[in-house]
Amino acid sequence: MDLALLRTFVTVHRAGSFTRAAALLGLSQPAVTSQIRTLERQLGRPLFLRQARGVTPTSIGDELAHKAAPHLDALVEITESGIDDESSLRTLHLAGPPEFTAERALPALTELTGEDGQGFALRASFGTAEEVLEGLSAGHHDLAISTARPRGALLTAAPLCDEEHVLVAAPRWADEIGPMTPHGQEVPALENVPLVEVHESLPFVSRYWASVFDSRPTVSGTVIAPDLRAVLACAVAGTGLAVLPRYLCASALERGDVVALHEPAVPPLRTYFLVVRTGTLAMPHIARAHEWLLQAASEWC
Repeated sequence: MDLALLRTFVTVHRAGSFTRAAALLGLSQPAVTSQIRTLERQLGRPLFLRQARGVTPTSIGDELAHKAAPHLDALVEITESGIDDESSLRTLHLAGPPEFTAERALPALTELTGEDGQGFALRASFGTAEEVLEGLSAGHHDLAISTARPRGALLTAAPLCDEEHVLVAAPRWADEIGPMTPHGQEVPALENVPLVEVHESLPFVSRYWASVFDSRPTVSGTVIAPDLRAVLACAVAGTGLAVLPRYLCASALERGDVVALHEPAVPPLRTYFLVVRTGTLAMPHIARAHEWLLQAASEWC
């Protein structure tokens, strides 16, 4: 049986779509369709059921994927790692949101870099959840950290940790706003308080307002900076109010550079997921980084 046909089959099985598989393989969709039909003729059985959106595997298709995928992944590992040059470091490509990746993931993973026989070189990319998942699906990254859980069989996600959001401002704004009832759910009067956010849509403030006050903010952003570390710097400088992950502003809270304006009984949370392409945990350097991050995350939350 032609290994190229099996590779195409496994890619379609994981992607759930001829179109997505074609993009991943660098082939045209008709070429992928033709290869699957050839394999089906050789086996004498249908491997996929065509639907309006993508394809679903038949029982024979699932059985073949279960048997073939691990061996194909092992072959990819051999070809990517090389046979003769055992001294060269493997490279791990990590993608995720800039702040969390820089503050949490990269410092943890740098402990695994080096030439100890199991280490690897590390390359990082930053992007939105959509961007990093698309890049992972296309094979540009080995691991992705995302606030969105991917769908389909192409990617496999494991919960990494929960991020608590805190409503903060410089002390002078806390004095101007006045005390808020501890654990209270009333909407604070903030019409005259500037907001600092990462986007015009106020994603962090809106999520906080919806979760805690069951309402929407009635003010617009005064300063928009597409990096939470810049938002924190503006809040410390007294620019205005911000909603930030606690891990990012914990030191500023301890120093008194900013204060928490509200302590809800149930703070808003956002979950991060550690995502890989299905089957790639068979590769030792990816599996080691995956396990290391999951262990490190148990101390972050």
